[in-house]
Amino acid sequence: MSVPPRFRSVNSDEREFRSVLGPTGNKLQRKPPGMKLEKPMIEKKTIESKDEEKKKPTTPASPRTTLKQCSSLCSSILRKNSASMTASYSSDASSSCESSPLSVASSSSCKKVMRRSGSVSSTRKLSIGKEEDKVAGDCFADGRRRCAWITPKADPCYVAFHDEEWGVPVHDDKNLFEFLCLSGALAELSWTDILSRRQLLREVFMDFDPVAVSEMNDKKLTAPGTAAISLLSEVKIRSILDNSRHVRKIIAECGSLKKYMWNFVNNKPTQSQFRYQRQVPVKTSKAEFISKDLVRRGFRSVSPTVIYSFMQAAGLTNDHLIGCFRYQDCCVDAETTTTTTTTTTTMKAKKKNERESDK
Repeated sequence: MSVPPRFRSVNSDEREFRSVLGPTGNKLQRKPPGMKLEKPMIEKKTIESKDEEKKKPTTPASPRTTLKQCSSLCSSILRKNSASMTASYSSDASSSCESSPLSVASSSSCKKVMRRSGSVSSTRKLSIGKEEDKVAGDCFADGRRRCAWITPKADPCYVAFHDEEWGVPVHDDKNLFEFLCLSGALAELSWTDILSRRQLLREVFMDFDPVAVSEMNDKKLTAPGTAAISLLSEVKIRSILDNSRHVRKIIAECGSLKKYMWNFVNNKPTQSQFRYQRQVPVKTSKAEFISKDLVRRGFRSVSPTVIYSFMQAAGLTNDHLIGCFRYQDCCVDAETTTTTTTTTTTMKAKKKNERESDK
């Protein structure tokens, strides 16, 4: 007769309990019923160390030890948070490292961020340059490229002034005086407004003949209800009249306004080679020098910015952008004018020598 197998009874105290992985990832131990788990050795040691610290007499810590402790804590905190800080600062590349509340230990992450932001700015500059190249003018109906400040929506008189007169060397005293007066009006009006009133200004100021303008009466021009006062302010009208009288003095001294003005650039226009609109200056050292000389002679409304705009309009400097179709045309005009001036000066010198030899 078969005997039933004997099973060994195991007490509840002798049962082995296994560790179970909780949902948070920490290992928990299952406690059998009626049994207390012993605390780990680490907790016992910490409790004993706390009791010993309580028993020991408290002594004030030295400042060096406190500084070392603070530095060690700061370094550990920074090491833990370096990854999160670098990620947050890399996402916001525009923020600077100096303004951020970071210590010296995180300067390496700031350098990386600055390098990334520098690369972004360089790419932005390249994109801006490409956009400026596109803006500089093949969007016109005639297919010609113009300077960036001449847009398809610009006034037709402004476009015509750019295509026909602006930057062309001027050697006539009337035209030079006209551009000097129109450039002085830029403090109150824009080029579009000035060009729209240009014909009326010519009628009022005797076609900008400096000799004729110098003989005009101030009170008649500045009286209320006159055509001149409706076009310009009283200050600009008086400055034009005063400047015309000083131009007469220059003509008597130098022979012509042309000789006086073109002598500052050695009778040769300055050929600028600007590619973008932002490179075109508002004034130059040459304009400041001419402005000082004119002020010394008694001229009004002749600031360096006014004189530089006059130099641009009268062709003393060629500030057309390289991509503009007028740049090469103005260069050719400058070469032809220089050759003609040299030939005329040589012919005059020969005639003088012949006269002296005949005498």
